[in-house]
Amino acid sequence: MAYFPAFLKLDGKKILIVGGGNVAYEKLEHLLDFTKDIHIIANEFSEEMLQRIEEENLVYEKRKYKKGDIREFAVAVVAVDSIALQAEIFEESKQYNCLCNAVDSVEYCDFIFPSYVKKEDLIIAISTSGASPAMAKHLRKYLQKMIPNGISEFLQEMKKLRKSLPKGKERMKMLDEKAKKYIENWSHNER
Repeated sequence: MAYFPAFLKLDGKKILIVGGGNVAYEKLEHLLDFTKDIHIIANEFSEEMLQRIEEENLVYEKRKYKKGDIREFAVAVVAVDSIALQAEIFEESKQYNCLCNAVDSVEYCDFIFPSYVKKEDLIIAISTSGASPAMAKHLRKYLQKMIPNGISEFLQEMKKLRKSLPKGKERMKMLDEKAKKYIENWSHNER
């Protein structure tokens, strides 16, 4: 099954990570690109995880997950080895309309983490729907090299133009032409 590509606005949404090891740390790193409203529960934490929690001043609890912990959260990431706990949290998430991702268990996922490139406002997500995370990773690295350094400035300029110009066909046409020229110049300079 393929996943529908969507970008979620995490402002005002609390995130729960269950787990404190390497995989939980990797998911934490991804989430920190988009929000700091993250709470972590785990029996054990890697040193790397604890250091990052301290740097970001995140809330964490060193204990086992208890039924009901998920109640206040909009998104839960379950990064534990126990498939039974993954299934339990996934089922419980339905009660609270909480989106759940159980790492490496697609059957317990409402969403998956794509490989992505982020340069300020530009975000490119890559997914193989779980078929080959390694391919998604290498494709991300390839695309990352292709993006011009000045893309952030260009996007800021486009954002200002969108806010300042009246909506309508003329604005759409002008912005479309500007984006097209940027890509053409960038592609031409790459040759």
